[in-house]
Amino acid sequence: MGAAGFFLLYLIVFLAGMHLLKKGLSILSGHAMRNWIYACINHPVKAFMAGIIFTGILQSSSAVMVIVIGLVSAGVISFKQTIGIILGTNIGSTFTTQLITLDIGSLILPLFIIGFLCFFMGVVLKKEALIRMCAAFMGLGALFSAMSGFGRLAYPLSQLGLVNELLLYTNEHSFAGVISGTLLTAIIHSSAATVGIIMSFLNADILTLSAGIAYVLGANIGTCITGWMAAAAANQEAKLTAYAHIWVNVIGAAAFYPFISVCSAAVQNLSSQPDLQLAHFSLIFNVISSLALLPFANAFGSFVVSFSTFFSGK
Repeated sequence: MGAAGFFLLYLIVFLAGMHLLKKGLSILSGHAMRNWIYACINHPVKAFMAGIIFTGILQSSSAVMVIVIGLVSAGVISFKQTIGIILGTNIGSTFTTQLITLDIGSLILPLFIIGFLCFFMGVVLKKEALIRMCAAFMGLGALFSAMSGFGRLAYPLSQLGLVNELLLYTNEHSFAGVISGTLLTAIIHSSAATVGIIMSFLNADILTLSAGIAYVLGANIGTCITGWMAAAAANQEAKLTAYAHIWVNVIGAAAFYPFISVCSAAVQNLSSQPDLQLAHFSLIFNVISSLALLPFANAFGSFVVSFSTFFSGK
């Protein structure tokens, strides 16, 4: 199996790990999360904090968006009540990015061992909570295994003709990095996986930090695909929620794009490790872009409605 084959294998392991982690943490979600979301939407700031917390729990902004779109589609909440949650999900999603920058090599085996013990105890004691914990630990183990694999494959992958040309091109043309990050994330439905792959190229000195930042901006746009797909067959309010998610990330990416070199120089002062530098940028970018829009949540909601109405001709 060549480098491309191993890359696909590690990507599958990464996505499977994300799925296991979300399944394991779902003991904290379900009906309780839906009730909490409904209780926390009567003010944009409360909804904003709820978005951060729920996304941190589920380790997926896409999962929270699907839940929120489902609530809107069912008529439980209105579109404008979701704006704060949407802004919060962007910050909550950075928890995963920070997580995968840990020194993961020594943690892989202990995580799998703890996961196996939780599963064994869960079966013996017939405790679902322990089995859920098994899924969470196994998921983390799979994530860290995939990240370790990405690191080993970074150089061999960079030597493949098309990949090498793309990486060299994005090092010189940031907009190509934004487009590539958007498309890759839209295809694999995981901005965390995209960022993880880019971190491995950064650590191998194959990509520049500026190019990595461009990929992160694109990944934030690409992650909107899941919510857009979830709302495709839903009512107009649900569609507006998906559109708002897209607008938030497009506006944020457009605002930061002209300052990629400035951001690159700034985060290099925060850490000497390229992957941490990128994780810090992701956090700073999402915090600033979300907080900047939060005071205008209601006006932003009205803009999305007006634009959608104008565009649809209704």
